[in-house]
Amino acid sequence: MPQQTAWLVTVILVAVLAATFVRIVSTASRSSEYEPIARRATSWRPRLFWLLAVFTLVVLAFTLRRLPYSHDDGAAPPQVVRITGSQWAWQLSGDTVQSGQPVEFQVTSTDVNHGFGIYDASMRLLAQVQAMPKYTNRLRYTFPAPGRYTIRCLEYCGMVHHEMRTELIVSGPAAAVAGGGQ
Repeated sequence: MPQQTAWLVTVILVAVLAATFVRIVSTASRSSEYEPIARRATSWRPRLFWLLAVFTLVVLAFTLRRLPYSHDDGAAPPQVVRITGSQWAWQLSGDTVQSGQPVEFQVTSTDVNHGFGIYDASMRLLAQVQAMPKYTNRLRYTFPAPGRYTIRCLEYCGMVHHEMRTELIVSGPAAAVAGGGQ
């Protein structure tokens, strides 16, 4: 029954659309009464276009400068850790970084896709990126506090996927380390 109702509604709407189309085509041949109306109806379009263009540029100018993308503000370059995923382990170029400074993880894979995920002590996911063969993804993250962070695979990569994890040690800032941890 619902299909018959839908069919009937469709037929009625198509008939109304066809009747409207036939009416427009039949009255369009009388251009003498149509032209003044068309000129009045379209005279506002160029002004509206330029108004919207200026409005869009103003909105873009005020919103794009607040993008969350990092920019070079003279800060020290990030710490770089190269990560290679392979079934079923992560290989890190270094397992210790400093908190409060950006870390750039350069993540790749030797075999299949892996999901590189960084977790805090309460196992809350902090950052993630894909590890793909023959491609290096870059992930920047600044660790807010010292501690041990767990790296796990987020992409099912085979039978021992659940064991694909390692730890990253985040020490205090360089000044606190040099000053004896104060």
